[in-house]
Amino acid sequence: MRVLGLTGSIGMGKSTTAKLFAEAGVPVYDADAMVHKLYEGEAVPAIEAAFPGTTVDGKVDRAGLSAKVVHDPAAIRRLEQIVHPMVRAYHQKFLDDAERAGAPVALVDIPLLFETGGDQRVDAVVVVTTSKEAQRERILARGTMSSETLDAILAKQMPDQEKRRRADFVVDTSHGLDPVRARIRDILDQVVKMPQRRK
Repeated sequence: MRVLGLTGSIGMGKSTTAKLFAEAGVPVYDADAMVHKLYEGEAVPAIEAAFPGTTVDGKVDRAGLSAKVVHDPAAIRRLEQIVHPMVRAYHQKFLDDAERAGAPVALVDIPLLFETGGDQRVDAVVVVTTSKEAQRERILARGTMSSETLDAILAKQMPDQEKRRRADFVVDTSHGLDPVRARIRDILDQVVKMPQRRK
C-alpha cells in the first residue's frame, strides 16, 4: 500500500480535494477531524488537568484553550505532548485497517505535514494550491476571520511556494472540480508505481 500525504495552506481547497480522493475510493484520514474528536472525549481529562478551566460539559472549549496557549510556546508544546501521541495512535490504526482491507493507496490529510516532519512518514506528498487572490477571497468569504488573523496564520505556515517545491504532486484548485478529479486519477495511477519511501 502507498501512503499519500495531503497538505496545503489555509483556503487552498485541501478539504475539497480530500473529499474527491474519498470519492475516488481512497481511504482518507483527517488529522484535524481526529483532534476535534479527541477534544470531545479521550483527550479531555488530560487537557483539563494541564490547563484547568479549559473544558466545559466534558468537552474542550476550543476558544478558551486557544486563548490560554496561543501566545505561550511552552503551553503549546505541553498541549502537543498530550494530543500528538493520541493522534498518532489513531493514524497508525487507520493505516493498518486500510492495509488489511487491501487498499492500494491511503491518504492522510495533515495541514502541517512539512512543519511536523510528517512528510517522512508518507510515500509521496500532494500539495493543494491556488492563487493568492483566490485563497484570500475564499477565507474572508467564510466570515469567520479578519484579514489580520489570516495574515498571522499565513505567517506561521510554510509558504505555498516552498510546499509546492517539496511536493511530489501539486493539485491546483483554481479551475473548478473536474480538473481536480482528473489530476487525482493521474496521481493514483502514478503513485502505485512509485517505491515505498516512508520511514
